[in-house]
Amino acid sequence: MKLVSFAIPCYNSAEYMEKAILSILKGGEDVEIIIVNDGSKDATLEIAKRYEAEYPTIVKAVDKENGGHGDAVNTGLKHATGLYYKVVDSDDWVDESALMKILEVLREMVEKQQLVDMLVSNYVYEKVGAKHKKVIHYQNVMPQNRVITWKDMGHFRLGQYILMHSVMYRTELLRMCNLQLPKHTFYVDNIYVYYPLPHVKTFYYLNVNFYRYFIGRDGQSVNEQNMIKRIDQQLFVTKTMIDMYEMNKIANKKLRGYMTNYLAIMMTVSSIIAIRSKNPENLEKKKELWKYLYEKDAKVYRKIRYGILGQTMNLPGKPGRKVSSLAYTVANRIFGFN
Repeated sequence: MKLVSFAIPCYNSAEYMEKAILSILKGGEDVEIIIVNDGSKDATLEIAKRYEAEYPTIVKAVDKENGGHGDAVNTGLKHATGLYYKVVDSDDWVDESALMKILEVLREMVEKQQLVDMLVSNYVYEKVGAKHKKVIHYQNVMPQNRVITWKDMGHFRLGQYILMHSVMYRTELLRMCNLQLPKHTFYVDNIYVYYPLPHVKTFYYLNVNFYRYFIGRDGQSVNEQNMIKRIDQQLFVTKTMIDMYEMNKIANKKLRGYMTNYLAIMMTVSSIIAIRSKNPENLEKKKELWKYLYEKDAKVYRKIRYGILGQTMNLPGKPGRKVSSLAYTVANRIFGFN
């Protein structure tokens, strides 16, 4: 039995994917590594097949036509046999000692027959040129080393939200809620984290710096210029998340509050990209996005629009947009998100 299925979506990843593979191989027979070649034009598939031949009980090489990152995640999930499912991007990697601790915890859960729906751990910004590596942890939010529920959840700080880097879902939960990420779309990692949340009843926080999130490659989707070029995809993902749930039907107050705040972050990111593009057409798209939220759920709109983030992103006129842009620059220096 595999404890964790690690999916590594790869598109032209030959130059750097082996670091991710080797870091996970340290988990031995407790792990499954599903390397999904998403229609690469370089040696990605050859590398995947080489590792599959060398580690046939651990590595699966899956070849598919290009469908984008989300489709590769979907494909990995279809092939997963592990109790838990974890996505590791091909230019990232995991920490060996943290991996061993996570596997130890999962073994104990299996022995006690007490599987949680979601396991959360820390991630580290491996930012090119940064002297100090920023660690995103949840010590102030979640009790450690025990099974918890939403009622045990504390207050998330800005920049501390659960991302794909920090989450590991129970595989059958993802299948049960019929998670399907859209094809040929960037930023779907937000859907991956957000959509299953109402189905999560129990989780576990392990305070280890597990995921190493590499920042600094020119082609990365979080590069600001790439985000501006792909603003329509960012807007599509945000609207998709707005449409997913009616917040007033989510009974758990802490879950509802967390999901509303997550939407606030998405609205902020979409807005600031439009502002920093300095493109009148994109500024109109920003207005349309806020109107879209209002028409979907006026109560959620008011909560987000008149909160700190919403007000900062909607200051009037050119001077207001300059203030919004400055706020983003300051936040980026603090949080280092791209």
